[in-house]
Amino acid sequence: MSSTAYLEHLASIHLFNSCNQRELTKIARATDEVSVAAGKTLMNQGERGREAFVVVSGEASIQINGNTVATIGPGDHVGELALLDGGTRTATVVADTDMELLVISQRAFFALLDEVPGLSRKILTSMATMVRDLNGRLGAFEPTSAHA
Repeated sequence: MSSTAYLEHLASIHLFNSCNQRELTKIARATDEVSVAAGKTLMNQGERGREAFVVVSGEASIQINGNTVATIGPGDHVGELALLDGGTRTATVVADTDMELLVISQRAFFALLDEVPGLSRKILTSMATMVRDLNGRLGAFEPTSAHA
């Protein structure tokens, strides 16, 4: 992938869409481009996570407790919670087709945040928006307390 296409792809991803060209360039340097074959498991529910994946091409199924709950494709990302806390995976993700992925490790992510401090706020804002959107899709309850 050309460097211009790589940056355009990163800019199209919700997690990074508020980043400027300089920040996108630094993000691109922190990621690795990886090819995976159809049928490959990217992550297993319950296992500790240490990287996140951004789909460049192809599709994968997201499974929770053995049930397919979603399909992801170009521009989607999974595993971003592992970047923040290195906790266990909340789902299993399996490539349905051959895929091209951008992979960023937790270590590279933290180094990136140290190098570009303003990036933290942008990513936190994007993640908060994703949580709000998810809550809306799940019909999250309305808080009953003024402290919520």
